[in-house]
Amino acid sequence: MIPTGLLGGSFNPAHRGHRQLSIHAARALGLAETWWLVSPGNPLKPSAGMAPLPARFASARAVAHRLPVRVTAIERELGTVYTAETLLALTRRFSKRRFVWLMGADNLQQLHLWRDWRVIAQTVPIAVVGRPGYDGPAHLAPAMGWLRRFVRPAADARNWTQWRPPALVILRTPPDPTSATGLRAAEPNWHLVPDRSFHPLALRDGVTRRPVI
Repeated sequence: MIPTGLLGGSFNPAHRGHRQLSIHAARALGLAETWWLVSPGNPLKPSAGMAPLPARFASARAVAHRLPVRVTAIERELGTVYTAETLLALTRRFSKRRFVWLMGADNLQQLHLWRDWRVIAQTVPIAVVGRPGYDGPAHLAPAMGWLRRFVRPAADARNWTQWRPPALVILRTPPDPTSATGLRAAEPNWHLVPDRSFHPLALRDGVTRRPVI
């Protein structure tokens, strides 16, 4: 079984925070690699201001350079919209991998708004990485009222492949305040900058190896 982290998001754009989260999660959990799931569209985020998928995919690939990370838009091929659907499809399709869902504390704070969020917790273990300004509210989040009984000690994080979901571990990592919202505010047309983009025909999915266009 290949221990694999899953980090989902819009990556609009990808940034240093995504990179640091993946590095620290890989060390703490003993991951062989991490898949960045670049969402075709996030149901909880407005479409206005969302860069095209190839641009977001390209930014993720650039930020993940030289990391054991596969950037993928496999949700488009799977035809899944919600994370619960995606996880069920991935665990069935890639039976030789053991997946753990990676998320920032900001997402834990709003997890109760996700479609079938309990199904997510019952499908794969969850590793939450701290994020400045969100750690306190995340512990008081509505979803934690149900998840709290399934929290595992961080000292046991490398044994996560032996855990039976639901299982949640909170990882302490150096804080990184970088946010996609802040980057877009500073550079609204980031996806039009030539050195931040690739020709769509040159982009290939890190998992399916198909062009991302």
